[in-house]
Formats: sequence, C-alpha cells, structure tokens
Amino acid sequence: MKNNFVKEIPFGEKVTAQIAGTTLKIKGQNGEVERNFNHPKISITIADHKVVISTFRHTKGEKTILGAFASHVKNMVEGVEEPHTYKLKICSGHFPMTVTLGGNELTIKNFFGETIPRKVTLPKGVEVKMSGSDITITSPDIEAAGLAASRIENLCRITKRDIRRFQDGIYITHKPEKR
Repeated sequence: MKNNFVKEIPFGEKVTAQIAGTTLKIKGQNGEVERNFNHPKISITIADHKVVISTFRHTKGEKTILGAFASHVKNMVEGVEEPHTYKLKICSGHFPMTVTLGGNELTIKNFFGETIPRKVTLPKGVEVKMSGSDITITSPDIEAAGLAASRIENLCRITKRDIRRFQDGIYITHKPEKR
C-alpha cells in the first residue's frame, strides 16, 4: 500500500522547467521565475511536462505545505505563460499630484501639498507603465507584481484624516484573476 500524497501541475509546450537542488526555475515566452522550495519531507520533480510535488507518509502539516508549494508553482507557470497584471488609479481631488517614473523608482510630488516628494523603489522584474491617471504593473512573478502595487498604494496612505472625505492617493483597482 502506497502512503504518499502527490500534486501535479501541468505546463505547456512553450514552457521549460528546471530543478537545481531545491530551486525551481520556470521559463516561458513572457519571462522567467525562480523560487526556492526547501522542505526536508517534500520532493519536487519534473516529468512529462508536469511539476510533481510529493511527500511520503504525510501529516496535516506536510499536506498544507505541499498545497502551498503547488499554488506557488501554479502561479509561476501562469506567470510565464501570461504575465500577472495589477492596475492602479491615481486620484487627486484636493491638490494636483505629480507622479513620475524614473528607472525603478516612482516619485509622487505635491501629495496633499507636501514639499518633500514621496519615493518608492520597485522590485526587479516588474514592468510599470503610466498613461494619464492609470498605472499598470505587469510581471511573470505574482509576488513581485503584488509587492510593487502594495508599495505604491501604501506610499499614499492617509493618516489622521477622514478617508471618506480625503480620497486622494493611488489605489489598486484590479488584481490578477484566480484561474
């Protein structure tokens, strides 16, 4: 009687996957994502265009971690096939805000009339585009795209004011859909 628990995540013909130790690297037409999956009782292998995650004599804890690993691998595969996209909206009702993008840094000037600009450094592997009052963030790595979007949104966080009245800032309006 076999007593192992297995999850298989298939990937397309245009996607390649490699394992080096505990690091899984997935390449596709839209980029490359690399992640370390280190757990002593869980093994990751590649067979027949599938990433196979398995454990032998599993407990509840190992099943939970195995499910999390499977979700991470699924997000990696989806990201290299079609990049994850976050959309943000710039809202300035009281003071005209100036948002500029230079290299891997986003700068906000004149937020609520402040004289010191607010700056945020964006993570590697993230592509940011601005058009009018819309910001689009795309990346094959869902965690990098989400981190960039949350850093931009938190940069304009309003404190000590009634947020129902002072709605200036940059807000996330669209997140990647769960597939």
